Amino acid sequence: MKTFCFKLYNSKRNKILHKQINAAGLIYNHCIALHKRYYRLYKKHLNKNQLQKHLVKLKKCEKFSYMREINSQAVQDITDRIERAYNLFFQGLKTKGKVSPPKFKKVKHYKSFMLKQSGYKLDETAGIIKINKKYYKYFKSRNIEGKIKTVTIKRDSLGDIYIYLVCDVKQKVITRTGKSVGYDFGLKKFLTASDNEDIGSPLFFMQNIKLIRNKNKNLSRKQKDSNNRRRARLELARAYKKVHNQRKDFHFKAALKICREYALICLEDLNIKAMQRHWGRKINDLCFYNFVQILKYQASKTGTRIIFIDRYFASSQICSVCGYKNPEVKNLNVREWTCPKCGKFHDRDRNAATNILMVGTSTIGGELIRPEQSGKV
Repeated sequence: MKTFCFKLYNSKRNKILHKQINAAGLIYNHCIALHKRYYRLYKKHLNKNQLQKHLVKLKKCEKFSYMREINSQAVQDITDRIERAYNLFFQGLKTKGKVSPPKFKKVKHYKSFMLKQSGYKLDETAGIIKINKKYYKYFKSRNIEGKIKTVTIKRDSLGDIYIYLVCDVKQKVITRTGKSVGYDFGLKKFLTASDNEDIGSPLFFMQNIKLIRNKNKNLSRKQKDSNNRRRARLELARAYKKVHNQRKDFHFKAALKICREYALICLEDLNIKAMQRHWGRKINDLCFYNFVQILKYQASKTGTRIIFIDRYFASSQICSVCGYKNPEVKNLNVREWTCPKCGKFHDRDRNAATNILMVGTSTIGGELIRPEQSGKV
């Protein structure tokens, strides 16, 4: 599967789509209310099929005429979303995880609705999509591949509307050299590689922080519920969207470059929550978790294999030459050190990347072999 995203041209006709998304939000809240009422009366979970039959009857009532704004399959998808959310909630109760049941949403914050087999028609050559008998033009940035499975109409915080086309595409495995690499995540360098092919750390939020501060100050001066405040809020949201787009573009390009070059990638399983407590803004700016998810996606397309090393493995403290573990390197201020056993000089991050690579390659199809267990990786 592959998803193609296109932005719709700004048009007065887009008000119809906003109205339909709002209608989807009203249906969602109504379904949540029905679930809560049904549980309060019968102490049971409301069946999805029963809910869908009930909504079909409600459509005929004048009071619920807004339900006719969107396609019947979009209404079914809303019930599917709620069903998935409740299933996750019940699984969380069994595993004692921190999961809450689905809640009411503000209609203005509701984002999307989905069309499956019907309700849309795409003219790719003209860059036009027909949604519920209305035509909309989109920015055609690339050609669509494969057969379209679903179309999702989504709006962002700026009020712009995008279409997401999920297509069934056969992935092609790229021919590569079969090289392997180990990466250590860092703050000064985004990725320190075992083969010296490092990737820099572009802090996009810090690059735009003056602009964001000015937009925040401008917003705070505006009177509540005024048009000037609404415009200032959109300007601030646009500044954040710029940072998000820059970061996402960097992540995709870096991930694709890595996956095209290497057949095996070894990474450390990071404890993001703990890192955020120490370096909150910087970790949020780098977005390691999002990058790893994008890297997994690109690896699935290219046939690259990714191996994660245990987060408690002391990759920085162990000498990559002789396997000696130096407890003094546990101090994060120590960036360079010399092994007291073999005399090898180490850069902290480079040594960690080398250890990650060696342990990763040694655990393909087997258990983790720690240097302190074997004497050497």
